[in-house]
Amino acid sequence: MSNRHYPVKETDIRKLNSKLLSISYAKDEGDWTNILHTHHFTELLLVVDGKGSFLFGTENHPIKPGDLVIIPPYTEHTEQSSKDTPLEYYVLGIDGISFMDSANPTGQILCNFKNDPSILELFRQMLFEIRTLQYGSEAICQHLLEILILKIIRTWKLVPVPISSIKMTKECMQIKEYLDTNYAQHITLDTLTALTHMNKYYMVHSFTKYTGLSPIQYLNQQRLKTACRLLESFNYSIAQISSLTGFSSQSYFTQTFRKAYGMTPIKYRQTRSLPKKEKD
Repeated sequence: MSNRHYPVKETDIRKLNSKLLSISYAKDEGDWTNILHTHHFTELLLVVDGKGSFLFGTENHPIKPGDLVIIPPYTEHTEQSSKDTPLEYYVLGIDGISFMDSANPTGQILCNFKNDPSILELFRQMLFEIRTLQYGSEAICQHLLEILILKIIRTWKLVPVPISSIKMTKECMQIKEYLDTNYAQHITLDTLTALTHMNKYYMVHSFTKYTGLSPIQYLNQQRLKTACRLLESFNYSIAQISSLTGFSSQSYFTQTFRKAYGMTPIKYRQTRSLPKKEKD
């Protein structure tokens, strides 16, 4: 009989202070809107099946099974499936921590764990625990998250970064998430003050402090960004795009678009070599 004894030593590893907020499993069934949006927390997205692309603002990155996308707080993002290869993935929402890569100071990170099945198994175990909600499920998920984070840090030499110091106020984040999601609706400052119960002047001042734009300027920016994506990827008419992005009229949309980009929406579409169905 052989026997090897391995003593466990204490190691000086800084406490991560991470907290699991949510876990989900998603599959593209052709009904996604692929709208750029943000969160006040970090997201970890693990691709299980399918192929597509992940958008960080205007940056487009191809993704495939085994890819782990790390989305830092307040970063605009969305995902798109390739034709005939619908994406399936896990997503974790975690608070208190983000990651830094010396080679990528922007904070957004894409790495691959195709050859490490333990990463996928950690996601599966967390989802199982949350779905069954047995005794100790929340605690087990929290410990599994810590194991996952340590494996990510160890494999890709990332640096954990506390994020509590860069958080927006709760009210400003509420406004930002509301505008990101509901930009197509009729929104005024009164809408936002009713949402947050803040004084209108203080609300505008606080939001501008954190984003560099007033709420209405930020709203129009989101509408224009979405309009650009629709112009590039779809054959909707200008009137349809104006309506889908929340502008009060086609003429106001064209005027605002021209002021922002120095050309009309039709001219913008022509520069992206899409089919031309309307006259400028």
